[in-house]
Amino acid sequence: MHRVVVVAYDGVVPFDLSVPVEVFGRARLADGGAAYQVRVCGATDEVRAGALGLRVPYDLSLLTEADTVVVPGMADLDTPLPEPLRAALAGSPARLLSICTGAFVLAAAGRLDGRRATTHWAAASELARRYPTVVVDPEVLFVEDESVFTSAGAAAGLDLCLHVVRRDHGAAVAAETARSCVMPLERAGGQAQFIAYEPPAPAGHNLASLLEWLTENLHRPLTLAEIAAYATMSPRSLSRHFREQTGTTPMRWLSRHRVRRAQHLLERSDQPVERIGELVGFTSPTAFRTCFRQLVGVSPRDYRATFRPPGLAVSG
Repeated sequence: MHRVVVVAYDGVVPFDLSVPVEVFGRARLADGGAAYQVRVCGATDEVRAGALGLRVPYDLSLLTEADTVVVPGMADLDTPLPEPLRAALAGSPARLLSICTGAFVLAAAGRLDGRRATTHWAAASELARRYPTVVVDPEVLFVEDESVFTSAGAAAGLDLCLHVVRRDHGAAVAAETARSCVMPLERAGGQAQFIAYEPPAPAGHNLASLLEWLTENLHRPLTLAEIAAYATMSPRSLSRHFREQTGTTPMRWLSRHRVRRAQHLLERSDQPVERIGELVGFTSPTAFRTCFRQLVGVSPRDYRATFRPPGLAVSG
């Protein structure tokens, strides 16, 4: 039977800890047998988990026997990682999964070096800052990089666990597991988190005035040639410098920031959706809807319906 070991440690997020225990614990094969053996282990017998104190039945020796190891998120990113846990994760031959800020634990153990990974959108820039060898993709729900899987915020951990069940045992088992957990089948890993992420600009970078100008001119339908002219560079040179210093292209940077501004307007203004697209620089309603859905994962109207404050009247 496939052995899943969930790691508990001081400062672990209780919800993140419970997600893999429940999802993998509920998975059943066609004959009714358990699809996984699930165990929780830790460096100590007891751990603090927010308002809870938890007794941990197994020690870290299980990591050498596990087929899959799941690392839940940590509430405080500055919580010291116990050296026995770091060493155990560094040497574990198992498939590795992290939920939310559990990516910081994997990164501290050196298991994300050179890999693409994700985490909660609010912590993505900090993950990139602390671990520059990690290729942080903050726009997706989960990432699969060979035998290492990382997921975004807590609910994305449910998506990742169901994705793994489907990979291991097929769609029918995953569907029945989702039904048992009273949740829908998982969203695709490439779907965007709801917050459009802005990659951090390196300290002392020389594009500060250009980025400020772009921010002030989001409402204009700027072209790469216009941006390059303002920066007194060729389009090719601008694109190279821009990617080196921001991690993306000028036009993608514009799209992200336009969507960020659109999110704000969708939440707090009464402007019609089409008008908001115009206000943030999109040349047509179709272009706005397409870009918004690509970056956020839902349509502008659906985003507004989900996130606008109760009682705020809107025109569309």
